[in-house]
Amino acid sequence: MIARWFPGSDVLQAAGAAQEELHARASQALRDQFGRRVFVRAVLEVSNFCRENCHYCGMRRDNRALARRRENPEALAESLIQAGLKSITDINIQAGEDPVAVRSVVLPLIRILRRETQLGISVCLGTLSQELTREIREAGASTYIIKFELADPKLYGALEAPGTLEERIAYIRWLADQGWHVSSGFIAGLPGQGIDSILQNFRLAEELPLIGCSVSPFVAGPETPLRDAAQSSIDLTLNSMASLRLMRPDWVVPAVSALNIAGPEGGYLRGLRAGANLCTINMTPQSLREDYVIYKRDRFIMTEERVLEAIEAAGMERSTVSLAAHFESRSSKRVGA
Repeated sequence: MIARWFPGSDVLQAAGAAQEELHARASQALRDQFGRRVFVRAVLEVSNFCRENCHYCGMRRDNRALARRRENPEALAESLIQAGLKSITDINIQAGEDPVAVRSVVLPLIRILRRETQLGISVCLGTLSQELTREIREAGASTYIIKFELADPKLYGALEAPGTLEERIAYIRWLADQGWHVSSGFIAGLPGQGIDSILQNFRLAEELPLIGCSVSPFVAGPETPLRDAAQSSIDLTLNSMASLRLMRPDWVVPAVSALNIAGPEGGYLRGLRAGANLCTINMTPQSLREDYVIYKRDRFIMTEERVLEAIEAAGMERSTVSLAAHFESRSSKRVGA
């Protein structure tokens, strides 16, 4: 077995010319694998109820200042279809950990979209029962996004991340065994997270049966126990993204909207230049968007115009092939090998 490239502490802390060289290598690795194609999907955030109490998330169940709501599936589908965005090939349906919304909103929404559109469908819904997860797949979703958040089990417990790390990993492996295309992710620069702890994230990501992985910068939310903690470095996040690309050139690595909070001077564009190849347009109705708070209420919303401008500025072009079709093609090649 060929040993994969793996980052060290020097790579994650690279600056100046060393950082420029790292990002250039990651960009070349991306182009060798995908050309100049960037996948473009929409996201619909359908519920901000959450049963979890993560210290770093504004939707945590103890946040009493948040107006909770679940959206109407018919209205969501209609708003997406009427928008007629020709730039998107996929839709991601996202919620807090809210099994009620999965049954009342997500399942009917997937069925409508499956009937009325050709979009690839992914979901980001947390850890659910096996029965409910199977229903989602039968309805028509094919990709499950579930972040392991951080690989340090002690810190995972201290920050009240979802369930236990062991449970989260087991669910990811079960999803892959069930035929889901699974993408995960982690947060870089959490309070109490040293460089060795961050490197653990890469080891865990490499061990899991994933088709992609994201890196989000830590941004303190005002209604969380970490409200006074220092924001993480945009350079740490970008170096982590570049490292994921070099470690796994075949993975899909998203440019997350929080890059524009951690690095307001072109953070998102820098992500595309550091090896990212997935952009997401926010299609959440304004009525819920203001209260779908992971970090801040004044989060930077990635509209179609902003996404397409960033892709052009990075010298890339949007893919006409959906993520769903791309993953299915890869699976077919492995089966036929």
